[in-house]
Amino acid sequence: MTMSSGGGGAMYGFLACTASQFMTPTVITAERQTTIGQLGALFEQHDFNAFPVTEDGQVLGLVTKFDFLRTFAFTSNQMVPHYDDLMSRRVADVMTEAIVHVDPTLPLTRVLQLMVSLKMRSFPVMTPERQLVGMISREDVMRALREPTTEPR
Repeated sequence: MTMSSGGGGAMYGFLACTASQFMTPTVITAERQTTIGQLGALFEQHDFNAFPVTEDGQVLGLVTKFDFLRTFAFTSNQMVPHYDDLMSRRVADVMTEAIVHVDPTLPLTRVLQLMVSLKMRSFPVMTPERQLVGMISREDVMRALREPTTEPR
């Protein structure tokens, strides 16, 4: 595939973009007491890789599809719990508490660097006051690379 002369403009546009321009502003959240069964239904209903876990408006952590799947993975010498017992476990047991979040003004180039270096699929977007304002995913970054918002003059 060859790049047209417009390719430089596309990259320029990407360099000018911030997290807030391409994030998903409507955030679906899970709660600490959400069950693994309910979490599975959330992943089925919404095409997201992760949900922030909140309580009283505060973000406590992040729960991902990987966390969900890990609930069902066992080594050969482990006793396998009953399916219903696994489905009734709580999100609080499987979520990641120490999460990386990004500021809405963070350049997408930096978001991309974080995704690559941390091997993360998505990040919560939070204000300096720790208010959750969106989620930014690999798909959002890919969309920004395809759809530049600004062109050089």
